[in-house]
Amino acid sequence: MEIKGLGAIVTGGGSGLGAATARLLAGRGAKVAILDFDGHKAAAVAAEVGGLAVRVDVSEAAEVEAAVAAAADWIGAAPRVAVNCAGIANGGRVVGREGKLSIDTFERVLRVNLFGTYNVMSHAARLMVEAEALEGGERGVIVNTASIAYEDGQVGQSAYAASKGAVAAMCLPAARDLARHGVRVMAIAPGLFRTPMMEGLAPEVTEKIVADIQFPARLGDPAEYALMVAQIVENPYLNGTTIRLDAATRLPPK
Repeated sequence: MEIKGLGAIVTGGGSGLGAATARLLAGRGAKVAILDFDGHKAAAVAAEVGGLAVRVDVSEAAEVEAAVAAAADWIGAAPRVAVNCAGIANGGRVVGREGKLSIDTFERVLRVNLFGTYNVMSHAARLMVEAEALEGGERGVIVNTASIAYEDGQVGQSAYAASKGAVAAMCLPAARDLARHGVRVMAIAPGLFRTPMMEGLAPEVTEKIVADIQFPARLGDPAEYALMVAQIVENPYLNGTTIRLDAATRLPPK
């Protein structure tokens, strides 16, 4: 699909990978609705790109339904692109110090990262399948965000790795579900990127992390994630798979 003139929804669009994606899509002529738990950050990016900001907790299905409907009303048509970047990375060992468990953390991470992704994908897809087909029979494309942790999960990442592994695993069956409607589903598994979470680390911690990156030997730029999204949108034969975007990084145990 040609990006110019399309309507797009980006969750987590107030910062990091989502903000970069919103900027790139808008820069290529898309109308972008930015959904984020932090309404102020969403509004700042929306003002920058001429988009719409909607504050939403993606783990709440009713909020997502309302947010996607508001985005479609603002776009004036069904969204043709939906990118799920909203997520959290809370960690905790299965059994920590003094026998402390992390079950509550596990549930919260899955609700945001997995259920949130599924909520947005479902409501966006429902609008896409009702839209008129574009050239080649396409009606839309959904890009979900996994993580290389789905294959290389580190100590304390059981919840995060499980949530991102599920995002990767549902990519193919979701693509098969929606194939008859001309809606594609892809996932990107980013490696170590320069995001607000990463920028908050101490320099010595960042230096150790970068040592595991092969080439280019640096943190990924969020604009490179956004470029991958654009390439997925524009290439109609990309469907049903997860792409590692990681500069050949393989995470050590910790």
